[in-house]
Amino acid sequence: MTKTIDVIAPVEQEGTKAIVKSWYIAAGETIAEGEPLVELETDKVAVEVPAPASGVLSEIIINADGEAEPGAVLGKLVETGAGAAPSQVEAAPSSAPKNNAASDTLAGPISNQTVREHRLSPAVRRLVQEHQLEPARINGTGKDGRLTRGDVQAFLEEGGSPTSLNEKPSATFSMPITGKPTETDLGKAQRIPHDSMRRRIADHMSHSVQTAPHVTAVFEADFSALMAHRRAHKDNYAKKGVKLTYTAYIIAACVEAMKVSPTVNSRWHDDHLDVFDDINIGVGVALGDKGIIVPVVKQAQAKSLFGIAKDLDGLTEKARIGKLAPADVRGGTFSISNHGTSGSLVASPIIINQPQSAILGVGKLEKRVVVRSVDGVDSIQIRPLAFVSLTIDHRVLDGAQTNAWLTRFVETLEEWPAE
Repeated sequence: MTKTIDVIAPVEQEGTKAIVKSWYIAAGETIAEGEPLVELETDKVAVEVPAPASGVLSEIIINADGEAEPGAVLGKLVETGAGAAPSQVEAAPSSAPKNNAASDTLAGPISNQTVREHRLSPAVRRLVQEHQLEPARINGTGKDGRLTRGDVQAFLEEGGSPTSLNEKPSATFSMPITGKPTETDLGKAQRIPHDSMRRRIADHMSHSVQTAPHVTAVFEADFSALMAHRRAHKDNYAKKGVKLTYTAYIIAACVEAMKVSPTVNSRWHDDHLDVFDDINIGVGVALGDKGIIVPVVKQAQAKSLFGIAKDLDGLTEKARIGKLAPADVRGGTFSISNHGTSGSLVASPIIINQPQSAILGVGKLEKRVVVRSVDGVDSIQIRPLAFVSLTIDHRVLDGAQTNAWLTRFVETLEEWPAE
């Protein structure tokens, strides 16, 4: 006996729609239960939808680049029972490209087994693209010969190199510009089509600017106390497998600042404002030309500095290898942009992650000359300083609340206890 099972887009996802990035197999091919079947992408995260059962993909309903709302039927799978062979199932017609499942492999005739061996997860695909590798040259140790991230890393450690370059490129998230040469009224240009994630980010940012009146306040913070504390404790954290970064301190300071201005931790709606008890802080992680993804440290108010650092470390690593789950980017009530890590001193305005009410910006940390009063006498000192900004939705917050929040935030950073 056989039965048809719907392949469903996840109901719980950040945002209202996702884009079907790719199908890993073509209609008429077999797959085992739990294996990745189709990849979805929003402006925040890529998600693999596994096969709900072992069987044959009989129909692709939403093809690559198609929009899928939560709960939408993406395709249909015919479950194969003990007495049914794959050949007994006839695939329904589909408008998907014939070699859609092989889009991440070499061009040319490809067998079903080759497609299975070289299907790439988002993390593996990003690593392969980053180092400009040819998947077919790497031995896969995953199920049915599927490539894993460990396989790619082992290949690189053993001296594996790009197929088209003499030297292995340095690790970077930026990809070379490889658009189609096009004649324009300004001369030749490389025309690069927007990918689905970039389009979704553009829509989200444009909506935020059009919806909320953005206002930015800028303060300056002295990181001397944080640097002393970090020097004293980072090795101990490392022994426990956790990287202690300044961002962990910044999240903890945000929690403290919410106590004097709780409305900062809110979401605007047309008929009401939700001010949250839980402080779920999203931290932007740059993915080079792919944009920024914002994993969320949940219930930061209930965590110690070590707990925050541990969560942040895990989320950041998952973001950079493409392993974030939808739950990792969902539910944020406030966001942080560490734009200073790429060199900028001040960014204004930083676009608010709607429907949140505010976003913190942290500029480049650098030594600057300042005047400090010591025993009533002014002295010139060199201190590690950074500009910090709070961009607010002026429908929700006013200057007094904004400045009170930043004042407490800076005080927390500068008065961090030595132990």
